[in-house]
Amino acid sequence: MLPISDVIPLLQSPKKIFITTHHKPDGDAIGSMLALCHYLNKKGHKTTAVSPGDLPDFLEWMPGVEKMLNYEAQPKESLEVLKNADIIIGVDFNDFNRTKHLEQPLGAATQPKILIDHHLFPKDVWTYGICIPDKSSTCEMVYDFINLCGDHALIDLDMAACLYTGLMTDTGSFKFPITTAAVHFMAANLKQLGLDHTTIHEAVYDSWSEGRMKFLGYVLIERMEVIRKYNSAVIALSRKDMNLFNVQNGDTEGLVNYPLSIAGIKFSTLITERSDEVKMSFRSKGTFDVSNFARLYFDGGGHFNASGGRTKTSFAETIVYFKKILSDIHPK
Repeated sequence: MLPISDVIPLLQSPKKIFITTHHKPDGDAIGSMLALCHYLNKKGHKTTAVSPGDLPDFLEWMPGVEKMLNYEAQPKESLEVLKNADIIIGVDFNDFNRTKHLEQPLGAATQPKILIDHHLFPKDVWTYGICIPDKSSTCEMVYDFINLCGDHALIDLDMAACLYTGLMTDTGSFKFPITTAAVHFMAANLKQLGLDHTTIHEAVYDSWSEGRMKFLGYVLIERMEVIRKYNSAVIALSRKDMNLFNVQNGDTEGLVNYPLSIAGIKFSTLITERSDEVKMSFRSKGTFDVSNFARLYFDGGGHFNASGGRTKTSFAETIVYFKKILSDIHPK
């Protein structure tokens, strides 16, 4: 993978650019994708953002969402854009399999592929790129890339809103250890541009449906199991649970973090039964490396304190297997 600085000459003349992110996108995924779109459009390029699937409702307000394509809902239009693109950019993922149904088309595409990401172990499929796990978010890296190009003055309020969304969500509203001084400097700079951070926070965190709030209550009372002797907690949600509350895309966002608010809990896991697999989300406090845990046991990965995985075994078998592992590793 050639350095990201080598991309700058490629962008000196107008290009058609296809930008995508991972399946089940979060605030950082959509924020970094749309911020890049706004920036590159200002530079005279023609960009199209393509999400591999649906967005959660709490991100539908973001500037530029109305022009985004949804690959699952608009496969023909998305593939046409991919076919005609001069450049492909991937943000907030580093392995094509994270895009689910877009994996094969991306793998077959012959255009230069550019990566901007902050996850461990990027696959050797990118022409140019940058991957820094110590960065708080991909939005922070997009902000750095804009500055690397000497275009800080081009950052407007639409870009700022997108960048701040990813910065805020991936740092847990600036509480996670990955929140460096550079993160606060970036947030301060976006504020100096006139950013209304309160409105963004309310749009992301204070726009729940009544059903989602009741679902949270059910999850914490009925489906959260605290395992004190292993400093751990697990939330296991079956398809039946989610159908009971008509759970929508994004309604499980953040559930895995709640057990970490319990004194003494260092490791939290969310297990969700999907139609074709069982998904796992892992969070930790302190010295337990959930990225390594996910990679070893659940075909996953991510960050030291925040990671994910999956398994093709049944929901019930996954829970049994997970508890067996827990008794072996004793998180501290």
